[in-house]
Amino acid sequence: MTHEVSAPGDPGDPGDPGDDAGTPGGWRGWRAAAEDALYGPHGFYRRPEGPAGHFCTSVHASPLFAGAVARLLCRVDEALGRPVRLDFVDMAAGRGELVTGVLAALPAEVAARTRAYAVELAARPPGLDPRIDWLPTPPPGITGLLFANEWLDNVPLEVAEVDPAGVPRLVLVRPDGTERLGEPVSGPEARWLARWWPLPDEPGLRAEIGLPRDRAWASAVASVARGLAVAVDYAHTADARPPFGTLDGFREGRGTAPVPDGSCDITAHVALDACALPGARLLTQRAALHALGVAGARPPLALASTDPAAYVRALAGAGEAAELTAPGGLGDFGWLLQPVGLPGVPL
Repeated sequence: MTHEVSAPGDPGDPGDPGDDAGTPGGWRGWRAAAEDALYGPHGFYRRPEGPAGHFCTSVHASPLFAGAVARLLCRVDEALGRPVRLDFVDMAAGRGELVTGVLAALPAEVAARTRAYAVELAARPPGLDPRIDWLPTPPPGITGLLFANEWLDNVPLEVAEVDPAGVPRLVLVRPDGTERLGEPVSGPEARWLARWWPLPDEPGLRAEIGLPRDRAWASAVASVARGLAVAVDYAHTADARPPFGTLDGFREGRGTAPVPDGSCDITAHVALDACALPGARLLTQRAALHALGVAGARPPLALASTDPAAYVRALAGAGEAAELTAPGGLGDFGWLLQPVGLPGVPL
């Protein structure tokens, strides 16, 4: 990706009346550009292959993940006193892989009481279990578990960069990925930066302004009447913000430049501590999955001689569990657990 910087007063400055800032083919902030590139009529997430055609999430890595979420739903069910109707909401459901796996993993009695929802902007995929309601937004009054796996990292946001004078400015981008600096960050976005990601006055330092994600998460949590909302994502906290941000692109399983033309995923890690509401708990995926019974321990060698087939199955399961909980990989994902109307987090 190329990067241009215009000084105030230059002919190409975004404040110049002759500039094309804000037009579809011209300079725009990253939030508007990514919104069109991901979710517009020809956006990346409208493609028929879905996210699984380009990258592997925990859901695609192993059915152990859906099994762990099913166990969490059962714990929420117990904490709620086993309601007549138990809701499970899969936010940013892709093609419904997680909600399908959760329904398959639930005990029959719990599954019979469960109302399953997939929340996704793309069209309902053919052949999806008819028990699953397909919605563009979460249903109101959820009693149960709302689970958002790798959703918030795809909520578009603005990017800020410190200019040569030490001033944080919005980064503008064209559809080909060319960037330049725009107006100084101001208003609620400036207040968010000051609170959650203060930038030293060193030119070139960058931050992603997570305010849209905070608001999106608060809105999702507001749809839960009683139960638990969980966000799982690439994450960082205030004690370890990356100095140059995390904006990135993915296509066909590989990292690529984040070009907002609809050809690739555009993602940035999530400041989960900023999203958290009172009563929330933050932990790593490794800790969460261990608490839900997913461990990467090898089966005893004695099993290989007494039951070779069982040993092979257990060894495969241990490998999948290790991938889901690996340091430096999926195990380092953040889990944000937000109880609503519960005395605590059932984990």
